[in-house]
Amino acid sequence: RTFHHSQKLFATLNFCDYEAVGRCQQQVPEYFNFASHVLDQWSQIEKERQGPSNPALWWINGEGDEIQWSFEELGYLSRKVANVLSGPCSLQRGDRVLVILPRIPEWWLLNVACMRTGVTIIPGTTQLTARDIGYRLLASKAKCIVTTDLLAPAVDSVGPKCQFLKTKLIVSASSRAEWLNFSDLLKAASSVHNCVKTKSQDPMAIYFTSGATGSPKMVEHSYGSIGLGSFLCGRYWMDLTASDIMWNLSDTAWVKAAFGSIFGPWFQGSCVFVHAMPHFDSGAALETLCRYPVTTLCGSPTAYRMLVQHHLTRYEFKALKHCLTAGEPLNPEVMAQWESQTGLTIYEGYGQTETGFICANMKGMKIKPGSMGKASPHYDVQIVDETGSALPPGTEGDIAIKVGAKRPFTFFTQYLDDPVKTASTVRGNFYITGDRGSMDEDGYIWFMGRSDDVIISSGYRIGPFEIESALIEHPAVLEAAAVSSPDATRGEVVKAFVVLSPSFESQDPEKLASELQEHVKKVTAPYKYPRKIEFVQQLPKNIAGKIRRNELRKKEWGH
Repeated sequence: RTFHHSQKLFATLNFCDYEAVGRCQQQVPEYFNFASHVLDQWSQIEKERQGPSNPALWWINGEGDEIQWSFEELGYLSRKVANVLSGPCSLQRGDRVLVILPRIPEWWLLNVACMRTGVTIIPGTTQLTARDIGYRLLASKAKCIVTTDLLAPAVDSVGPKCQFLKTKLIVSASSRAEWLNFSDLLKAASSVHNCVKTKSQDPMAIYFTSGATGSPKMVEHSYGSIGLGSFLCGRYWMDLTASDIMWNLSDTAWVKAAFGSIFGPWFQGSCVFVHAMPHFDSGAALETLCRYPVTTLCGSPTAYRMLVQHHLTRYEFKALKHCLTAGEPLNPEVMAQWESQTGLTIYEGYGQTETGFICANMKGMKIKPGSMGKASPHYDVQIVDETGSALPPGTEGDIAIKVGAKRPFTFFTQYLDDPVKTASTVRGNFYITGDRGSMDEDGYIWFMGRSDDVIISSGYRIGPFEIESALIEHPAVLEAAAVSSPDATRGEVVKAFVVLSPSFESQDPEKLASELQEHVKKVTAPYKYPRKIEFVQQLPKNIAGKIRRNELRKKEWGH
């Protein structure tokens, strides 16, 4: 599966227009497609010029398997996959495909192929259960699903109930009844394909994101919002050039994977490096940094908290020079430990599925430990009160982005099929992020916490409603409330307060807690299960009978 190592010049494309668009100094082009306007341009450079090179994609699995693809090879293979989607899979422009794959090369090919065909991709984590998959298939009306042997049985168990699902495509060395085989179709597919002409505002991707209430919402992004919107992120926060090799640890389901493993690096002609670990192994990650010439590392604060547990002075990184983090707040202590042992600064960024990167610490800036840095060039970020009025420096309020009459082109298009939720994000002239924070006199932004009940653990967004609903399905649970609880490694974890049914009150609490944890893992994605459970006689409620999660959260955090 390894192709020849093509040569490419260490140069940058003439992207002055994209820079001006990103800074809102120039109109967004009517048409844009990342595959044809960016990837195919890098491929052309490879054909026309020779020079020192890095691959476009460099993939290893730690077991001896390795793949290096140039931009030309990426183009060749993604065109074949595009023909698989539009041919045997019968997908047309505007159709939706749910892609649930781990960090394997096929994930990157499918992302690019969807751009080439105008098919909307819906990434999903491999931790999804059958119920999660069924909900996503029904809510999105996806016509096709792509996954591996691991989740194929779960798909088959819910498939008959999903009336929109027409095609199942499996990435596997073996065949499966009622499934098309990706490898077989790829071999037979033609490499000739003309990329569709997409408008900047055409839908490109849908991300399911958890909220404080209800089931996960569908965040729709366009070719412009993620494709064009990633340019400044890749150039300034990631500080990438065509000579860099970027390793982003994000799960393939999250928008951070799109920014850090596709658009940000490839816009700058950088190499995307992937070490396909089933679960993050801090020791293996350090060995990889010593063995491979990774120049840029992006991981969650949880990953860095695990890495600093090692004696880092014993490791000699081969080429690492720039470290990034996002997804949850970074402890100043972890930043200090990493810097003292490696000599490298961790540059924290802050963003959301809906908006992309909002603010960051960038090279050349003074770093204030604990701060998320300053607003990105394309956003006017302010701290506002409940009326939508800007607050003075040092005052806690809602972190907001000024929107005016027209939303920034880097914003999500909508919460699909939920206009009320979409409209609720705006207060006056501001988009409200849902996070609380403050801004100092120098424009640095400081994160204080969520203004709603969403739990962010190891970079995963977890809605309490999903946990509570899963718990209540168990016969032992009369009532349940889920909140965040401090954790030294993950920053915060899910804690459930449970009121037991009378017939279960005499059972062993440790065994029952373990049983409830296993129950939640089976009902919903395992990363959501409550790592802490406390049995209580009653839950705090307001006069209307609604559970006051805020009181429970204050109990956990002490404020």
